[in-house]
Amino acid sequence: MVDAGTDADEAGDSGAVDAEEPGPTPGPVREAATAAADLREAYDDLAAVEARIADLGRERVEAAADRYRNAVRVLDDYEEDAVGTGDFGAYVQFESAFEGVTDVEADALAADAFAAANEAVDKRRLSESDFEAAREHLEDAREYVRLLERRDEALDDYRRARRDANAARSELDDRVDELADLADAAEVDLDVPLDRLREPITEYNEAVEADFRRFKKDESARELFDLLERAGSAPLIDVDEPPTDLTEYVAEYPAAEEPVPDLLEYADYSQSKLDHYVDDPGALRRTVAVHRTYLERLDGEPFALAWPPKPAEELRYRIEELIPVVSRFADEETVATLRDVLTATRDDDYERIREAATVRAELDGDELELVASGAVHDRLAEAREVRELVRDVLAETER
Repeated sequence: MVDAGTDADEAGDSGAVDAEEPGPTPGPVREAATAAADLREAYDDLAAVEARIADLGRERVEAAADRYRNAVRVLDDYEEDAVGTGDFGAYVQFESAFEGVTDVEADALAADAFAAANEAVDKRRLSESDFEAAREHLEDAREYVRLLERRDEALDDYRRARRDANAARSELDDRVDELADLADAAEVDLDVPLDRLREPITEYNEAVEADFRRFKKDESARELFDLLERAGSAPLIDVDEPPTDLTEYVAEYPAAEEPVPDLLEYADYSQSKLDHYVDDPGALRRTVAVHRTYLERLDGEPFALAWPPKPAEELRYRIEELIPVVSRFADEETVATLRDVLTATRDDDYERIREAATVRAELDGDELELVASGAVHDRLAEAREVRELVRDVLAETER
């Protein structure tokens, strides 16, 4: 059955909404503002590192970093063999290799550090402490390795912040659209009494469901399928079309004079027992038993009215299609209630009631609070302002 009530309508029979001070700025707005600030910070950090590298000369910085890495590699490769009275050949190779990576021009970055490191191991006999001293002198050159590492980290941070900002802007676009719809909803009179329309619709829905259950239980399957065929010819009555083989069985076999619940019961009988009830047990098993789910699910829902209600003209057309069909199985009181709803669609305030019911059904509690308090307009303006901020930051930080 279609439920003509919603949780949002619990505010009372009058339909009034208690207007309270709205909560904090919704997530997408706050997150977009944070993402824009993070992107700006990441962009500035990257720019500062790149400016430092540019001041020193990018090629000079990279050359100093490469020399440092090569010098450390040579120290690590030869230390074990070149110290003390070890392999003289290794000692000679080390001296040559180390001098090759530390012999730089006087104006090169960290030139003094490389010269000092080379001097620390320029001896006839080397000890572990000489290698350690060389490493300590090279620490000044390591600054340029760290500088390049900071640039790479800053670039990763910038790219990540830009992705986050783009994602936040997309979320904020959706939020702006939501708030714009809520702002439109704020023009609806939420104080209009809904029960004037909801009560007859609820009463009708409950009655037509009960009437259909009784009809399905008491009348023959053939009568039921005639009703479904009549309902199926009406464009605005959405009944599930019966399977073709089931329709043919109901039209042709005498067992269809029995109600659907009885046929379903027969389908569970043994072959010998079923022979006493129907002329062709095989046909019943091939159709009724196979389509048990369809038959069990048949209910009065296609004849019910939705809540919130449809626009007046659409609802009138639907009711005009329903009346002759529903009259075939429902009580006169049920049909009379349906006619009352039809009359209500012609009332001057029908559209106001329908709009209020639609807003209440579609919005959750927080959204209703925003609409009822009027704060939605401020929220929309704030969201649009932040969206422009994010767009500006994305444009200004593009690389």
